[in-house]
Amino acid sequence: MLPDTEMAAAPLIVHLIHRLDVGGLENGLINLINHLPPGRYRHAIVCLRDYTDYHLRIERPGVEIISINKRDGKDWGHYLRLFQTLKRLRPLLIHTRNLSGIEGQLLAACAGVRLRVHGEHGRDIDDLHGLSLKYRCLRKLLRPLIGHFIAVSKDLEAWLIGTIGARPQHVTHIGNGVDSLQFHPRLGPTAAVGPAGFLCEDAYVIGSVGRMAEVKDHLSLVQAFILLIAEHALPRNRLRLLIAGDGPCRQACLDLLRQAGMEELAWLPGTRDDIPQLMRAMDVFVLPSLAEGTSNTILEAMASGLPVVATAVGGNPDLVHSGWTGTLVPPRSPAMLADAINDYYRLPALAASHGQRGRRRVLAEYSLIAMADAYLAVYDSLAAPPQRDR
Repeated sequence: MLPDTEMAAAPLIVHLIHRLDVGGLENGLINLINHLPPGRYRHAIVCLRDYTDYHLRIERPGVEIISINKRDGKDWGHYLRLFQTLKRLRPLLIHTRNLSGIEGQLLAACAGVRLRVHGEHGRDIDDLHGLSLKYRCLRKLLRPLIGHFIAVSKDLEAWLIGTIGARPQHVTHIGNGVDSLQFHPRLGPTAAVGPAGFLCEDAYVIGSVGRMAEVKDHLSLVQAFILLIAEHALPRNRLRLLIAGDGPCRQACLDLLRQAGMEELAWLPGTRDDIPQLMRAMDVFVLPSLAEGTSNTILEAMASGLPVVATAVGGNPDLVHSGWTGTLVPPRSPAMLADAINDYYRLPALAASHGQRGRRRVLAEYSLIAMADAYLAVYDSLAAPPQRDR
């Protein structure tokens, strides 16, 4: 561990996010802080809303977490609170993320924060394709204040350059990384997970992990699960559905399963902290999102040796090579989701080969160290003293 004096002398980076809770963006931020070289930079996380126990996953000492406590709607007072917080912290660099944080760029400039980075990690249900005139104008207005953009997918990189007008030399594509030691294929019999009777002998588990919000479209997965039994005639004594995560759409999924008489075949446990173990209980992983950046859960599923069925949106095609490591289908297509899952159920060798290839690809291209090194290169290039002509 570095001496306190050396840590205190390291320049500070403020990471501005909406809320620190379970989610892909938040998981990526924590992984980044945990894997950047200790002592190079100090870190503080400023949450526009608040934070949960999810912050306990941070392994680096001395990371300050601050809540601005922004109220719903237009809370003008939160701008003053954010400005005062930045003046107190006096960071070398601020790194904002997504639409909810981009206004912080203006407050940071006013507070004298010299270096400013903005990251795009994916879109919400209100602007799935980045076409909202209001939000495009906001980003274009603030673009001159941003020293560098980071896009987690090639789709977002192209959008920042082509639609928002960012200069290509000021945009870097950095995909997420995954812990391939924590997430690994099943090494023996399936561990007992879920309530009594859920994992029956010879169960075939269709799984998903993620925030159960409308943009993730877990209802399409539930509809596909019902189709597999009702129309594809897959045996209900084997088929199981596992969706780990919480959010406003969880109850609607439970209601749909209950109406179909399949509630006992599914387990929707809400937020969990044993995702690696749950992944190893799955036979196929499904991500039916309407929009994505670079999905952490797809990478975790690939690292776990699972074939992946995902929608062909955002950064998913960058990760899933259809017909090689998984299958891509259009969004909002329960019938096509069911067809893809059915292929893996009926062709176990295909599922195994796709899962093995996915694992190899993660090991080669999506390590946490490679991700941290790419962010570090951006931070260091901005923080380096300007070169003067001799």
